[in-house]
Amino acid sequence: MRTPTLPAIYGLHHNAWRCSDAERSRRFYEDLLGLPLTDAFEIRQSKTGRDVQALHLFFALGDGSSLAFFDVPGMPFDFKVQHDFDLHIALAVDADALQPMIDRARAAGVEVRGISHHGRIRSIYLRDPDGYVVELAAPADEGATLVPTAEARKTLDAWQQRKSEPCPLQT
Repeated sequence: MRTPTLPAIYGLHHNAWRCSDAERSRRFYEDLLGLPLTDAFEIRQSKTGRDVQALHLFFALGDGSSLAFFDVPGMPFDFKVQHDFDLHIALAVDADALQPMIDRARAAGVEVRGISHHGRIRSIYLRDPDGYVVELAAPADEGATLVPTAEARKTLDAWQQRKSEPCPLQT
């Protein structure tokens, strides 16, 4: 029996999240972060034929991928402040972009934390108008890259064995 060939996944095209107000999201992603709004289109009928009222918008990243959002006023959604561990997206930047973005976010009244050192990367964290966390991540060392390593697999295997043990910080 022949194994099907897997597609070559070579990058992110776009992610898609809900937003509560398209213009408010535009101000955050375009005006604050500098990601240009490259597409916006209305969706009036779903692929299953239901009438809907939605706006789908896209903000370009430098590598050709996008952050995308759906503004769907007639469809309930539980917007809440997200914890970094629950949901966030990390966007690649140069190290010299971190401090100016901290200053820019604070001047705009946007919640921002960091600079956090995570070994291979240094990051700051901003909160968008709907509670999503946007991480700006820069290599900690010149030329640092994330590539598969045997050490990563060992860490995962040890975690799987240890994670069922009670954590004194969480009890």
